[in-house]
Amino acid sequence: MMEILILSMYFFGNMIFVSKYKHLLIVLLSLEFIVLSIYLMMMIYFMFMSYDMYMLMVFLVFSVCEGALGLSILVSMIRTHGNDYFQSYNLLW
Repeated sequence: MMEILILSMYFFGNMIFVSKYKHLLIVLLSLEFIVLSIYLMMMIYFMFMSYDMYMLMVFLVFSVCEGALGLSILVSMIRTHGNDYFQSYNLLW
């Protein structure tokens, strides 16, 4: 039952990532949701196989770095352009 819930979390995160691509904030939130579901899948798998949980710590470090980088890009884009719409940016500049 738990695996079905985690897989549905993963697919809902992917659907939001694909359908709401106009706002950077929603894209970043959906990526964090996907990372959370992958973390839960890895945790259940490692508990089932009785592996060491050290890899989960490494995964969390990389996911926090990814979140901090995305948040800094979001703040930079809002400071320079005033919003987080992808359609308002001119890629030729």
